[in-house]
Amino acid sequence: MAEDAAPHVLLVCYPGQGNINPMLRFAKRIAAKGLLVTCSASSIVRDKLAAASGVSAGGDGVTVGRGRLRFDFLDDHLDGPTKLDLHEYLRQLETGGRLALADLLRRHAEAGRPVACVVGNPFLPWVTDVATDAGVAAAVLWVQSCAVFSIYYHFAHGLAVFPRDDGGGDPDGARLAIPGLPAMSVADVPSFLIPSHPYKVFGDMIQDQLRNISRASWVFVNSFAEIERDVFAALPAVTPRPPRLIPVGPLVGGQDDGEAVRGDLIKAADGCVAWLDAQAPRSVVYASLGSVVTLSAEAVAEMAHGLASAGRPFLWVVRPDTQPMLPEGFILDGAAAAAGRGMVVPWSPQDRVLAHPAVACFLTHCGWNSTLETVAAGVPVVAFPQWGDQCTDAKFLVDELGIGVHLRAPLRREAVREAVDAVTAGPEANAMRANARSWSGAARGAVAPGGSSDRHVQAFVDEVSRPARGRQAEEAPAV
Repeated sequence: MAEDAAPHVLLVCYPGQGNINPMLRFAKRIAAKGLLVTCSASSIVRDKLAAASGVSAGGDGVTVGRGRLRFDFLDDHLDGPTKLDLHEYLRQLETGGRLALADLLRRHAEAGRPVACVVGNPFLPWVTDVATDAGVAAAVLWVQSCAVFSIYYHFAHGLAVFPRDDGGGDPDGARLAIPGLPAMSVADVPSFLIPSHPYKVFGDMIQDQLRNISRASWVFVNSFAEIERDVFAALPAVTPRPPRLIPVGPLVGGQDDGEAVRGDLIKAADGCVAWLDAQAPRSVVYASLGSVVTLSAEAVAEMAHGLASAGRPFLWVVRPDTQPMLPEGFILDGAAAAAGRGMVVPWSPQDRVLAHPAVACFLTHCGWNSTLETVAAGVPVVAFPQWGDQCTDAKFLVDELGIGVHLRAPLRREAVREAVDAVTAGPEANAMRANARSWSGAARGAVAPGGSSDRHVQAFVDEVSRPARGRQAEEAPAV
């Protein structure tokens, strides 16, 4: 590499929407500070991601701030999850991915742009091994909260007594006690840790990442110091001591250079923002359960009737695979039939929707990306978690941040209506809105020039930009 060439950082991401978004946003943030950044993932998302981002795979990429952003995908020949069961899909993802990543590192070196650091993902624990075995510095971008990291870490090392789940809930009211976190029941713990959970394999993968995470020189977390201060402060006292988590978030849209480069694998519907423009301020209920959560037909019908009876306009994201479950006649030319008050779309530009002044609240599954997006936008929530870290995120949104209410399963239309009313017009609605505005200010401050997360990003860029000889990872500034 030429003496004055920008350092090259390679980000490797699990090929799912909830992982791609924070990866791409982190990539743009570090590229804007002068790095050459290559985003990579399995070949199964090559075409969709290249189309969504407007960046051709394998090319020179686009200018972002003072650096460049490009794409180069793993040649892993994967069939994709629709043709394989989950365990076989994950096995092939690792088998093909290990060889493809090693080959990609070799090809970059031969092309004169050797990789200075590989940033992996909690759902791809083998990326850290491949990078360090090749003599390349490794990092991990933790795409969930610091609180969830602490829970997984305590579980992996047997540092806390976890509530039991025997298929009947938590009859004894057991509480999980972890320093820096509120007391939690089995319903608040990431469900991938529960032995009976059908997707427990994801929890096992995260445990694999924690077991080799000491090989990573940096562990970034998509959070910010102010929102999880107690959790960040408690981790250094844990024995065995976990790696230092470096908060670099919130990694949400609308805050970085290269905003035109997006990573939506599902095309957002046209007209969402124009429809919101026609609504009164703080009037619209925005509802979305993300890219993976699937409800039963009964639950979809109850949600539909609940939203229609809430007496407010609503914008509801219902993926194409779920729309056949809607009540007959509920959609007419994209609008809900309930007096024309609603709009149903297959996907939305969520960051723009939440930032719109017409939005009053967000009915959400509480995925961490959606959690950070609603915090950054200052929008109160109706929390309806389904599984994984969503359970923990919902507790923090409602009980710790004070910006919403719980919506419990099994879903009933009356409960939907009552939850929407509570967060928009109930006796605590003004307090929730004020709390949401306060946390929004903290989120914006963290990523602003000189803010807590911005300083951590700059510290990493400075470190990886030093000459390779004698380079050692240093601790980020105190959070």
